[in-house]
Amino acid sequence: MYGWIWRHLPGNAWVKALVSLVLAMAVIYVLFQYVFPWAEPLLPFNDVTVDNQ
Repeated sequence: MYGWIWRHLPGNAWVKALVSLVLAMAVIYVLFQYVFPWAEPLLPFNDVTVDNQ
């Protein structure tokens, strides 16, 4: 998969590295801004099974 992406990016190796870094940062931004907040209420991280006794 990464080889396919690398072959389809424009430019030489430096331009490809810069474009791939920008793409990775964009994916991380979208995950933290939209995907993780949407999925957080659906995940059982706050379901604690230990009672205070």
